[in-house]
Amino acid sequence: MAQKALTQSATLNNGITMPIFGLGVWKTNSGKECTEAVLAALEAGYRHIDTAKIYSNEEDVGKAIRESGIPRNEIFITTKLWNADQGTEKTRKALEQSLEKLGIDQVDLYLIHFPVTSRRLDSWKELEKAYHDKLCRAIGVSNYMIPHLTELLNESNITPSVNQVEFHPFLNQIELFEYCKKHKIQLEAYSPLAHGQKIDDPKIGAIAEKYGKTPAQILIRWSIEQNIVVIPKSTKKERIIENANVFDFKISEEDMNTLNVLDENFRTCWDPSEVA
Repeated sequence: MAQKALTQSATLNNGITMPIFGLGVWKTNSGKECTEAVLAALEAGYRHIDTAKIYSNEEDVGKAIRESGIPRNEIFITTKLWNADQGTEKTRKALEQSLEKLGIDQVDLYLIHFPVTSRRLDSWKELEKAYHDKLCRAIGVSNYMIPHLTELLNESNITPSVNQVEFHPFLNQIELFEYCKKHKIQLEAYSPLAHGQKIDDPKIGAIAEKYGKTPAQILIRWSIEQNIVVIPKSTKKERIIENANVFDFKISEEDMNTLNVLDENFRTCWDPSEVA
């Protein structure tokens, strides 16, 4: 039996709303594993699915959405432009291919996946055209640090709606977060659980015990408390349901302060700050 849809959302700078919580499908195997994970998430009330061309599971995401029976306009779908497809000649074609694989006419959010030095500005101009042509309801970037965003804002006609980066208490990129807020760019956290590598941290554990929650739920709620969109990944139905059970409590200011000082620049993914 499907649960009530999780409808808390963030309003992007172009006025559209984006569910604050969703399912990421990075490293989710194409085929049955991905389809079943997305179906489980939609049944649990998720209405936001994040994929990318490089994940090789866009077709499975589209299949699951169709099989769910949930109207397309109730589900927020994000996909991304991969590095090899960046530039004036390839960007539009890559987006059209992603739409075809997903089986949709318009994606809700299209992101430049990584700030490829020589082609990112040309790619952004193509995203602006695609936005005007209504192939995507919003456009944004991923893995952009402050220098990348500053360059883009100086050269673009449209401010990106979203910047998706690795973000969790152990990689609390405060300056980047404040920069995004200043420019009305919604921050979105991928790998919000730090790939489970910090799940046994005693301070996280103590706070989880206090609220009767799991450490993963505390890490997810930490992002939501700051109005950061968060997309934890799981392929297990019980974990997908558990991750969504974060809307019935709030973390106190004192406990948020405890979480906010855990930063140790701990990255579990690539480091985009090394890209000029």
